Amino acid sequence: MENKSTSPAVQLKGVYKRFGKVVAVQKMDLDFEEGSLVTLLGPSGCGKTTILRMIAGLEAPTEGEIYIKGKRVNDIPIHKRNLGMIFQNYALFPHKTIFDNVAFGLKYRNVAKGEMQAKVTKALEMVRLPGVEGRMPSQLSGGQQQRIAMARAIVIEPDVLLMDEPLSALDENLREEMRREIDNLQQMLGVTTLFVTHDQREALSMSDKIVVMKDGLKQQEGSPEEVYNYPRNHFVSDFLGHSNFFGGVIAGLEDEGVSVKLQDGNEFRVEHPGDWANNAAVELVIRAQKFELTYLDEAPPEPDMNTFDGTIKDRSYMGGEVSYFVELESGTMVHVIGIAKLTPFRKGEKIRLHVAPRHCGLLQKDKAGGDARPAK
Repeated sequence: MENKSTSPAVQLKGVYKRFGKVVAVQKMDLDFEEGSLVTLLGPSGCGKTTILRMIAGLEAPTEGEIYIKGKRVNDIPIHKRNLGMIFQNYALFPHKTIFDNVAFGLKYRNVAKGEMQAKVTKALEMVRLPGVEGRMPSQLSGGQQQRIAMARAIVIEPDVLLMDEPLSALDENLREEMRREIDNLQQMLGVTTLFVTHDQREALSMSDKIVVMKDGLKQQEGSPEEVYNYPRNHFVSDFLGHSNFFGGVIAGLEDEGVSVKLQDGNEFRVEHPGDWANNAAVELVIRAQKFELTYLDEAPPEPDMNTFDGTIKDRSYMGGEVSYFVELESGTMVHVIGIAKLTPFRKGEKIRLHVAPRHCGLLQKDKAGGDARPAK
């Protein structure tokens, strides 16, 4: 988005949340820029929904402070925070019409009847469902009900929009459509949005910033490109995409990179050595999509690539992509995801595997959460 304010719309400062002896969120410092879409991404139980509920006022932080628009809201009840909320199960009133569902928040704000009608009409037009005011939720499809939930959330002109796994109940094709809808609507409104999901595709395709979480701790935050291409640790690299991990040591230092000797005896050249030292224990990280496969008699796709011979041990055809498992001559198994050709490689076929040094990343193997020298 363009021309965003630099002042945070939402801030978490030193936030902890405990449920009895269980620590759900710990040492959380976050800034959400005005007008941005920030995604909390992580597996179930990582604390992302707890953060959303604390911002909403549904849970109180055990320690720390939460600010919305520069105002401390720890002691402000949910109905006074001017937030729009969208949930996985839509949370529509089944016995109320679509008009009454969308107008629900306006009634509590004492909006005049004429103005209320205009606001509801506009909100329904924005979610591309005009003219459904008189219907009941049961008369709409799941995707349409989710649009109504969006209309109800935006009709009050919230300071912040909170979305908790809003697409997980939809089928894959509809999820893709709704991802675009939410992205377009958020950009059109310019409302600061917190999006909670465990789906990496949702996070990568929609976010201005992604916050990756595990066990109540922030693992990394940054733009989708930064978090995907520059993971700080094994968890982030593994959770956000399909990665291959190989243990090894630094076998040589060069001006433009390092040589890494793997446990199976193979050596890879890696660009951007940083401050690596000879014989340092490392973990080589290579995204499955960064490998390229050729027949044995074909030239490499580009010069100076890491090249190894292997055999296709298994494959899964997925339409636009093919997932291969390649066994190198050393016995190491490599996961490769490539664009589906008219005639994909067959199981049992001898092939040659290539990866450019710039696509190889390194993690410090002896430091949990250590800095990464990641794949580009």
